[in-house]
Amino acid sequence: MKRVYVDELSQHVGSDVEIAGWLQIQRGNNKLRFLQVRDGSGIVQAIVAKSDVGEEMFETAKGVTQESSLRVRGTVNADDRAPGGYELIVKDLEIVGQSIDYPISPKEHGSTFLLDHRHLWLRSKKQHAVLRIRHEVIWAIRDFFNNRGFIGFDTPMFTPNAVEGTTDLFEAKYFDTIAFLSQSGQLYAEAGAMAHGRVYTFGPTFRAEKSKTRRHLTEFWMVEPEVAFMDLEGDMQLAEDMTMYVIERVLDKRRDELDMLERDVSKLEAVSGPFRRMHYDKAADILVKYAAEHPDEEGAPFTPGDDFGGRHESILTMNSDSPIMITHFPAEIKAFYMKRDPDEPDRALGFDMIGTEDAGELIGGSVREDSYDVLVSRIKEHSLPMEPFEWYLDLRRYGSVPHAGFGLGLERTVKWITGRDHLRECIPFPRMMYRMKP
Repeated sequence: MKRVYVDELSQHVGSDVEIAGWLQIQRGNNKLRFLQVRDGSGIVQAIVAKSDVGEEMFETAKGVTQESSLRVRGTVNADDRAPGGYELIVKDLEIVGQSIDYPISPKEHGSTFLLDHRHLWLRSKKQHAVLRIRHEVIWAIRDFFNNRGFIGFDTPMFTPNAVEGTTDLFEAKYFDTIAFLSQSGQLYAEAGAMAHGRVYTFGPTFRAEKSKTRRHLTEFWMVEPEVAFMDLEGDMQLAEDMTMYVIERVLDKRRDELDMLERDVSKLEAVSGPFRRMHYDKAADILVKYAAEHPDEEGAPFTPGDDFGGRHESILTMNSDSPIMITHFPAEIKAFYMKRDPDEPDRALGFDMIGTEDAGELIGGSVREDSYDVLVSRIKEHSLPMEPFEWYLDLRRYGSVPHAGFGLGLERTVKWITGRDHLRECIPFPRMMYRMKP
């Protein structure tokens, strides 16, 4: 029989096929068994009747345990009551690998237990759905930039210098010197933009920030576009367009997975442009007023001039259906490479895009400082060593242009879209301050 995948069954109604996968669960009686078989592309109900397969084969089917691997062969039948709308009337069944005492049962398990068994937890329906949505988000992001003429630009994970300060770097011995795991591909992407005009990087980044919140991982993925001759408004519009494209794509292609996660898709369908732009000072006024009205609320107090905490971001978006973009943060709390606004010299020409539903910051972007002399002074102000940045300064020595870009955290975006509570569910194997296994 021809082997096919579950998501191809609609093309084989009435035909005999083979499905190879794993047993999710089974039920039935002494004459009829219903096996839920998962092959990665979907789940099919395989119906085993004793009258069709005989006593021996029926007992074999009855004895298949959770997560045993098997091949089932039979006739594809259309049935709206079956998962996915199709079922397999089994003629033959073969156990490939027996699963004994599978540790993740239908009962409730604590998060520590599930994370210790992450390699198996990945098989569960909701985790399966999250990672298929993650795949769609990645695919959509690449399609968005590729269709707009951007060049995919790979940047190194070993770097000789910090991008956003030296306090949250992972050091690595690199032959007879010290290297750092990349915090961002941005500086290298700027070199790419000077060569290709429009580039984007997409890869893992590393932050040694000692945080245990549900919004932090020590290893995560970022997409970072960089565009020559782009200003702040163009940068924000690019971020908005990309966000809308990704949401619309997931709603179109991954509705079944969103349903599996019991995601309130009306919240995603309500996201629309243009996203609200808000000056930092306006946001600070809102936060100060809110804190005064809620004096006992943890995380609400705010001092103008400070960066936002997680609770502050949630307050700012609590009455919004769409993300908001906060601009003109105090330059002193932002990275050295951000250009300052000529009309407000103490403010950075940058923005943070904050997601709805307690999603927090999803994107951070800015216009980059394009003056050689100013950039040198900024590096000194941040007490960074000059030598590792000489190549970066060359981009200002030789044909410097105004340019801008942003970074989007993939896992935070997946968390927002899927409605998960923690980033640890939005990457196959999470790395956190207190976890580096399996």
